[in-house]
Amino acid sequence: MQKFDVIVIGGGPGGYVAAIKAAQLNAKVALVESLEMGGTCLNRGCIPSKTLLANAHLAHQIRHADEFGIEVSEPKIHFDQMANRKNSVVSKIRSSLTKLVEANQVKIFRGFGKFTDPKTIKVIGEDNEVLHGGKIIIATGSEPKEIPAFPFDHEKILSSTSILQLETLPKSLAIVGGGYIGCEFASCFADLGVEIHILEAMNSIIPAQGPELAGELTKIFEKKGIQIHTQVMVEGIDKTDKGVTVKLKDAPPVHAEMALVSIGRSLNTDKIGLEAAGLTTNRGVIETNERMETEVSEIYAIGDITGQWMLAHVASHQGLVAASNALGVPAKMHYNAVPAVVFTNPEIATVGLLPHEAAEKKIDYKIGKYPFMALGKSQATNETSGFVQIVADKKTNQVIGGQVIGHEASAIIAELALAIRCELTLDDVADTIHAHPTVAEAWLEAALVANDTPIHFPPKRKK
Repeated sequence: MQKFDVIVIGGGPGGYVAAIKAAQLNAKVALVESLEMGGTCLNRGCIPSKTLLANAHLAHQIRHADEFGIEVSEPKIHFDQMANRKNSVVSKIRSSLTKLVEANQVKIFRGFGKFTDPKTIKVIGEDNEVLHGGKIIIATGSEPKEIPAFPFDHEKILSSTSILQLETLPKSLAIVGGGYIGCEFASCFADLGVEIHILEAMNSIIPAQGPELAGELTKIFEKKGIQIHTQVMVEGIDKTDKGVTVKLKDAPPVHAEMALVSIGRSLNTDKIGLEAAGLTTNRGVIETNERMETEVSEIYAIGDITGQWMLAHVASHQGLVAASNALGVPAKMHYNAVPAVVFTNPEIATVGLLPHEAAEKKIDYKIGKYPFMALGKSQATNETSGFVQIVADKKTNQVIGGQVIGHEASAIIAELALAIRCELTLDDVADTIHAHPTVAEAWLEAALVANDTPIHFPPKRKK
């Protein structure tokens, strides 16, 4: 048996960050990972999908090159080469990450980690070891949820993992689920010339982002030729010689070459021996407090399995908090300023409260909205779709929310995340000098609009 101060189970964006933080605090640390270092995010999620999205966005830009006075022919898509580039990007980052973890003197164990008691982890795999830990951090993540009525075959009925393994483009794709994962793949494959159908049970796509952003993205998607079917229930998916037939309740079926099922994720907590550790779950969720402590002393949980935000950057921050507390450095999680991004083309980003959420909390709020069409930088780059929107408490002027749909949304949302985290006001944003011409100065303009003092936007008509 090998003994460690801290054992981390799972080498994803939460686990490896927790391991490095614990090592920085002079702990002897073991990191147990059954698959590839970097977890779902690096290997089967964030990085490979965003690499493909970057390829798709470039193809989209080339098709619009004539608007810049550049004449080019229709781009020829070599998807096998795009897949190779994706794999190369992932491989390079994974190799660098492994070296980074090892440079911090973290001992990596390759295998599946399972509790045999609250302090002991049995590793089964390439490394077969028994580890004893003073503190244990669980970071086992999640996987695509499989629906019994139409299970994955990873050839015609794909998950968000197996679709990333394609080397040839389908001519058409039916996407079951119009959340952020489904919409990202819809955007990507539509820009690569694939006929797309989105099938969503709710009354709009990306329902979690609110009706205004959903409505704007719907208009943009429809201009791309994406066919959106809302308020439809999928009853089954039949495989045919030509592809798949998606059967809908009280609606005509949808035919496509392949189907992507993206309607949730399953938490990886059912096979890691939680009973032996004395831990219970609520529908797979390991409940924690703000210090990431579980119901069992000296065991912590982070990432998707905590049932908070299924986002890599949240898992990473939880990892910092858990490792700090495990080694006697007080730290707490705050979820009021979590940026969330949908990497469609154009991007969507939100942080803090949406307007309807502020209303539900009975906050008297006001909004400042500014379209990218009115920005010089957006006109110069021909990226004029969308807007920014800032939400503030009408009584205190404190910024409580921000939403963006448009080019570089993933980058500029950081300013509003900082504003909310630091409890800044509209005046703080408006009094901050923003570089011109940039996309980020939209926040300055939106703050001025919210304060009824617009400079580059028409004033409200007096009644």
